[in-house]
Amino acid sequence: MKTGLFFGSFNPIHIGHLIIANYMAGFSGLKEVWLVVSPHNPLKNRNSLSNMYDRLEMAKLATETSDKIKVSDIEFSLPQPSYTIDTLAYLQEKYPGKEFALIMGADNLASFKKWKNYEIILKNYEIYVYPRPGVDLSEWANHPSIKITDTPQMDISSTFIRKGIAAGKNVQYFVPDKVLSFIDSKNMYR
Repeated sequence: MKTGLFFGSFNPIHIGHLIIANYMAGFSGLKEVWLVVSPHNPLKNRNSLSNMYDRLEMAKLATETSDKIKVSDIEFSLPQPSYTIDTLAYLQEKYPGKEFALIMGADNLASFKKWKNYEIILKNYEIYVYPRPGVDLSEWANHPSIKITDTPQMDISSTFIRKGIAAGKNVQYFVPDKVLSFIDSKNMYR
């Protein structure tokens, strides 16, 4: 059984991420899910990112009671920005007995052809895709490496959470309590 790799900035991690990870670990046939905290996604602005160790800690706090969802800092020791193809090669070398699959949103799949060596990823890995509102996946519907899932859709983003916190809004229930306490203790996103 495969280990699903769910890459993200997790800035901060929220219930949408957790629902996706839990669905993939429990309903899609994957054995487990690793949340891979990315220090710097090459397609995102680095200046908007919180400290990578804070983001890692929040992901750990959010998943500490799960036996099928783990948190990985594997990209912290790799060159930045991190490219998925390089991380996959490193993971295959480090864990030769494991079989990995990718987890991504339909929005990422829509721009997948912009990724470094995307053809190699498609050839060697399955990609479990969760739907996103308004994203057309017909181009990929019959691809043998693409598994389009029925993951429940939650239109919540880390940007929404950060803006809410900055505006003094109550974001309880959007993020786990321990994550919210961590954010408050560090005065993040204010």
